[in-house]
Amino acid sequence: MLTLHRATLLLSAPADPTAPPVADGAVVVQGDRIAGLGPYPELAAAFPAARTREWDGLLTPGLRNPYGHWLLECAYHPDPREEIGTEPLHGPALARLGLDEARWGGSARRGLQRMLGHGVTAVAGPFERPAVRTAVARSGLLALPGDGARGPLDPLGPTAGLSLAEAAHGSLTTGGRADFTVLELDAEGRRTGGCLATVLAGRLLHRRR
Repeated sequence: MLTLHRATLLLSAPADPTAPPVADGAVVVQGDRIAGLGPYPELAAAFPAARTREWDGLLTPGLRNPYGHWLLECAYHPDPREEIGTEPLHGPALARLGLDEARWGGSARRGLQRMLGHGVTAVAGPFERPAVRTAVARSGLLALPGDGARGPLDPLGPTAGLSLAEAAHGSLTTGGRADFTVLELDAEGRRTGGCLATVLAGRLLHRRR
C-alpha cells in the first residue's frame, strides 16, 4: 500500500545546507521504503492511489539517541502497575529492585516506546543484556555503535538544545528506509521539540493523541 505523508514543511536533509526546506512537502511510502519525496502537489499527481496522512508540522529524518546503553541498561522504566512512579530509576533505587531478565526486557520496551514518542528512530548501544538486545531488535529502531556514555534520563534530553542538523539521523532519500518524524512548529514556524508522529520502516508507530 502507498501512503503519502503531507506536512507543512519537509526538510529531507537537515545537515545539508544545499537541501532547503519544502513548504507543503510530502513523502510517499511503499512498504518500508520511500517511493518519492518533494512538493505535495507533484507527488499527489504522481501517486493518485496513495492514501494521504496530513501533518501540521515539520517532516524530517528521525532523531538519534546516543545514550541508549545508559537509558536501557543502567536505568529502569517502571510499569505503571508497579506503583513505584513513572520516572526512570537508577543507582541505589535500581539496585533495590533485584531485576531479572524479564523485567529488564519490559523496562527496555517501555524506554523504547518513550523514545519513539520523542521522534527517535536510531539508538546507540552497546546493548549487552540479552533481554535488552531482543527488545531493541524487535522495536525496529536502528541500533548504532556507541561508547555507552552516560546521558540524561529523559529520552528527549540528548536532542534538547541541539540543532536539527545535529539531532537528525541521516537524510530522507528515494529508495531509502522510511524512518522519519513529524515535529511540532510554533506560530513562527520554529521547531518546538514536540513530536506529532514517528514512522519507522514505513510503519506509523507513534501519533500524538
